[in-house]
Amino acid sequence: MGEVVRLASAVDGFAFEAYRAPVTDARRGGLVICHAIWGVTPHLRSLADDYAESGYETLVPSLFGRYGPGFAERDTDPALYPGQDQFARRAAWGAGVLDAVQAAIDALAPPVFAIGFCFGGTTAWLAASRCTGLSAVASYYGGQIVDYLDEPPRVPTLLHLGKTDELIPPATVTAIRETYPDLPVHEYEAGHAFVAPSGFHADSARLSRLRTLALFARNGGGRSEA
Repeated sequence: MGEVVRLASAVDGFAFEAYRAPVTDARRGGLVICHAIWGVTPHLRSLADDYAESGYETLVPSLFGRYGPGFAERDTDPALYPGQDQFARRAAWGAGVLDAVQAAIDALAPPVFAIGFCFGGTTAWLAASRCTGLSAVASYYGGQIVDYLDEPPRVPTLLHLGKTDELIPPATVTAIRETYPDLPVHEYEAGHAFVAPSGFHADSARLSRLRTLALFARNGGGRSEA
């Protein structure tokens, strides 16, 4: 359904790939998906197609394009983890790749929304604070958000977390809630990556999607004729 496109950073002109899923009916808005540590995986490309079917023209930028060009062939590959982890660390868990996120935002007609998973969940949090042109953000299990609690979102934002996520301890969730008592923080009866194949939990994935779509709808994601 989708296609590979090339975007360029406004900071230095660096060109990188993104997966684009166009809408096939009336358009609700644009959507940027910030990938997990595994990159632009088959699962995320399929997820982009699903959101496009719901009316959101979707881009999944390759946030690690400066370090390892190309899309992932599999959703997870333990042999690649050390390298992917180094990419995430070099990117400061999202802070160093916001130019790529901004390029994706700028490539979409408004309103534009963003979601992110794991590494991308923290990236989405930072995009809500530092990027321009977003209308709302949904972050899924962003483990390093706790390191950026001094950067409040500038657009409506909600968090999706698993109650048994071994990578995000309860103390982290408590710190987020105490810092932002009015921020919607939804916890599910699931572990890490409950939307992805590796940790999929059907009820949590379904409910979190409904809440994300409702967030978009409240913030400009309505039907248009184009």
